[in-house]
Amino acid sequence: MGVKAALPRYELYLYNVVLCLATLWAAKWIFDVSSSNSNRKSFKSSVQPGWYYSGRKMDTADVEWMMWFSTFREHIIFALSGHVIFGKICSLLAPQYRSLVFMVYGVLAVWSSMGWAYVMLILSHCVLLYSISLVKLRWLCFTAGLSTLATFKMEPFISWQAGFVTGGFELRPLLFYAGCGFTIMRCMSFALENCERKDGNYSILELLKYNFYLPFFYFGPIMTFDKFYVQANNPNLTRKDGEMWNISIQALLHLGVIIIVAVLLHFMYILSIPSDMKLLKHISDWALVGLAYLNLLYDWVKAAVMFGVINTVSKLDHLEPPTPPKCITLLYVFSEAHFDRGINDFLCKYVYNYLGGKHENILDELIASLCTYGIMALWLGPGWVVFIWAFLNCFGLNFELWTVKFFTMEPFISIEMAISDSMSRRIRAVFNTFNFWTIVLYNVLALNSLEFAKLVAKRLLLKGFPFTTITVMFVTYCLIQLIKEKERRQALIDDPDPIPPPPPPPPAPVTAPTSTDPSSIQMDTTAVQPTETSKHKAE
Repeated sequence: MGVKAALPRYELYLYNVVLCLATLWAAKWIFDVSSSNSNRKSFKSSVQPGWYYSGRKMDTADVEWMMWFSTFREHIIFALSGHVIFGKICSLLAPQYRSLVFMVYGVLAVWSSMGWAYVMLILSHCVLLYSISLVKLRWLCFTAGLSTLATFKMEPFISWQAGFVTGGFELRPLLFYAGCGFTIMRCMSFALENCERKDGNYSILELLKYNFYLPFFYFGPIMTFDKFYVQANNPNLTRKDGEMWNISIQALLHLGVIIIVAVLLHFMYILSIPSDMKLLKHISDWALVGLAYLNLLYDWVKAAVMFGVINTVSKLDHLEPPTPPKCITLLYVFSEAHFDRGINDFLCKYVYNYLGGKHENILDELIASLCTYGIMALWLGPGWVVFIWAFLNCFGLNFELWTVKFFTMEPFISIEMAISDSMSRRIRAVFNTFNFWTIVLYNVLALNSLEFAKLVAKRLLLKGFPFTTITVMFVTYCLIQLIKEKERRQALIDDPDPIPPPPPPPPAPVTAPTSTDPSSIQMDTTAVQPTETSKHKAE
């Protein structure tokens, strides 16, 4: 109920005004803290001189962002431009060989950046997992894939394999772990799809074409093998009307976001401030709460831009990559939280949906979510922060599912039927408000540190009670209602019928920040969201 329930217009105006004022107030606090502490000793390595004409320093704490859009942007642009040019030439002259050209270019690009020893290491893992896939046993493919992935997370295997990469290239440690991690995941997808094939086996050449597609090789996102195989071997390379126009607009939009983020990093040091616990203890509750939220928002923007750039290149190759992540501002239920739909599609297809069945049994749901988070913990690198994050998110997801089932029982269902749809929407929004901050706090833990997450929780729930707690929750409630209004209008467009259909079974996503470096939880992490067929649009 309440999906299409409308609220009075003046009420929505009030929510908009409150949200705008609160956002500006929190941004002013963070701006003041950034301006008055730009020369702090603790910021010496992360706050560097920025654009000359800005007259301000820039927050450079995020190595990944600086690598993409500052330090090594020329190298990345050169490599991706070469990929697009050679792919376009091949598509015009011999389209049946374009996937082979993509593979050759990818191998040469990896070799030039990391060396032949690294290429041979990647090939050895591909050959190993391909050989195991010929047995066509899912459990064996999963065991082999996860065991191989574990060799990049524990000693002495990790040091031995890292020894194959030599030289002083600054990005080599990052590229080593990212390329190896994504390679193992792609090989697992290939092996599992080969198990499902009834007639014969895919050739090892198809695996190499899949793995060495350069735009996806180092940074993802992961496109499952079944989708890549069909699209990369599609002889029909015609485009829909207006498709190139949409790709161009998307590229310009990403460029604009990159410039906006660079400007904001000159005025608000949202990445460096959380590392200084002494400073955090002296800033206001509003600044601290806003800082926690902006850290998650920044991580979503970074994921959207980086995956967006890669997706734009892949669309020029006539591929349909995983869609961009959903904005963190719109996430108020665990079942919709995701930052990387590629990892989401992988885990939902091969783990969650496979183990969860029809998603009707609570025990099956628990087992499926535990296995999903277990694989995520291995992907991110076992550690106390990862384990705590995985436990909290797994508990939050299952508790959300249990709560939904509980409130569909009597007498709650009769009570909801007796009240108006608009009142039902308001009541649901109250519960979603607490859910929203649960998601924020759980993922602040992964993005920053346990100490920062504990400080935010303490100031929001204990030290700031009741004024800060009630105020922040009311502002969040206004945000939730505006999100629901957006969903209501979209629902009316998609389905004009005023009676909404019954909800489908609930999903099981993993909520986590994104990562192109699976060895470092501090850099970013990835997330899982269920497929559309199992999606439950909780309010």
